[in-house]
This record gives sequence, structure tokens and C-alpha cells, in this order.
Amino acid sequence: MKLKKVVLGLAAMAMTIPAVHAEEFVIGLSNGWVGSEWRTQMIEEAQAAAVKWKEHGVDVKVVVQSANVDVPGQIAHVRNFINQGVDAIIINPNSPTAFDPVFSQAKEEGILVVSTDAEVSSQDAIYVGIDQTKWAAISAKWLAETLNGKGQVVAINGFAGHPANEMRIAGYRGVFENYPDIKVVNEVNANWDQAQGQQAMQNLLATYPDIDGVWVQDGMAAGAWRSLMDAKKAGEVAATGEIRKDFIDLWVGNNFNSGASVNPPGVMASALNISVFMLKGRELKAPATSGQYKNAMYLPIPFIGSDNVAEVAKELSDKPGFYSYTSSLSIEEAEAYFK
Repeated sequence: MKLKKVVLGLAAMAMTIPAVHAEEFVIGLSNGWVGSEWRTQMIEEAQAAAVKWKEHGVDVKVVVQSANVDVPGQIAHVRNFINQGVDAIIINPNSPTAFDPVFSQAKEEGILVVSTDAEVSSQDAIYVGIDQTKWAAISAKWLAETLNGKGQVVAINGFAGHPANEMRIAGYRGVFENYPDIKVVNEVNANWDQAQGQQAMQNLLATYPDIDGVWVQDGMAAGAWRSLMDAKKAGEVAATGEIRKDFIDLWVGNNFNSGASVNPPGVMASALNISVFMLKGRELKAPATSGQYKNAMYLPIPFIGSDNVAEVAKELSDKPGFYSYTSSLSIEEAEAYFK
């Protein structure tokens, strides 16, 4: 009888022991502009990165708000995430400074905030992504050296006022200042749109038919190069390129004189993997103190030139034309940033 009571008691104790659950985190993803396939790929890669955490015993749920919104609209994204009680917010921001108050509110609620693709001034957030100024400087230096330090150059930029765009402008201007015989004769905006890039290049060629080089940002390069081809200038002009599969095929097929720094869509996936480790309580080996706001963690910047473009084309051979060459920190690579 006593033995039976003991067995029953042990059984009752076993029933009260809580089951061991995987760690669970909810992360909000905010994208304030959906005007390119690059942004769609960015979100999809972040979602795929979240799924991979299940193999490591962590359940990461992502909540996505992706729409064309102005800055107040994207601030509303963040407020929605705060109200939902997410554990972290990863944002591709439409402004470098406008989010300071709402990020402060998120911090008060114990929510981690990580910016990617564009840096933010808030000291209640960190930035995980490439150095956009350096991104532009790498390709601008390639263009300057390809032109042997002299010639007339035009620039085709993205959205006026967007933080990443403004940093890129600063990047190529800083390089060209070191080459007094390179003259930037005009700078225009084409809103990271391929068709607008093509029209902008056509207009520039009508005014400056004897240009030597073109510095054009990624999403518009294919359009710019098509205008150069239409004007029979593709063999005469050096111009930066982009990372999409369709353009890389065009580049290889026509032997363009091109080079391109790569801003991989995987930056948000990298930011997500870094965020999960931070949510797990891990401490960074080196704090995020880079950049103009001293809160950035910079990722490596790939470069595509004539020496490796064929290799990249082969790597993307089975991808659709709109697919961008990408890279991101794997879970293991992200962990290497932590103690």
C-alpha cells in the first residue's frame, strides 16, 4: 500500500513538471517602400532566415508590414508593432532622424530596434547593414580608375532625401573630389526604377553626348545601359552596374565595361539573425559604434567586376531575371559576432 502511494505520488509530480518549450520570439519587419523586386526579395530572405532558427530550437515568428508609406505611415508601422508587443522590430527606414521618439517608446517597452539598409540617428536602435557611403565609394573609385582619373561623368541617383541615397551621393562625391580631372557634369534622380533610369540616361545623352562615364545606382543601371546601347555608346562609356540576374546576363553577353558594389537583399536576414542572438541575451564582441551616428555594425560589401562577373552569372543561372545577387550572415556567421 505504501509502495502504491509512492508510485502515485511520483506520477502526480511528473504531471506538474512543465514541458520544455523552444524559445519563442516575435519580430516585426517594417518596409516603407515596395517599388522594387529588391525589397520583396529582402523581406522573403528575412522570412526564410526566421524559419531556419527552428533547427536551433528557436521559434521566430515574423510579422510583416510592407507598403508604400510616407514617414508618418512608417512610424505607424512601428507603433502597431509596439501595440502588438513584439520582441524586436527590424526596419528599413524612410528617414534617418524622424523615428527617434517612437524608437524611444519601443525601448521603454523593452523592444529591440534594429535598422537595416539605411542608418538612423536614434541611440535606441542599432544599424546592421552595409556602409552605404563606402558602397558608393567602392564603385566610384572603380569608375575613376577605369577612366584613368579624367573625363566627364554623370550620376543617376535614387530617391532624393532617402538616407541610403544621400549617403551614396556623399560616397561618390568624396571619391571624385580626389580626381580633379573628373568633372561631374550633372546629377539626376530616377527613384531606383529601371524605366526611369533608362529615360534619365536618354535625356542625359541628349545634353551630354560625349560623356566618358556614368555612376548609376543599382536598380537603374540596366535601364541606363540600355540607353547607352540604343545610342551606340555602350562600347565607349564606362558605367557602374547592378546586381540583378537580368543585368548580369546583359553585362556578360555584351562585355560591358562595368563594375558594381553589391548591397545584398540579405541585409535584413543578417539583421534578423543578429537580433535573435541579442534577444537570447548574447553580448556582442564589439559594440555597434560605427557610422555617423555611432550605432552601426557594418557588414562586408561584395564587388562584381570583369574578373568575377562570369562566376556570378553562373551562380544565378537558374534564377529569374529580377533576382538580385545576395549574401547574408548565416546563423553560425552571426554568432561569430558574439562572445
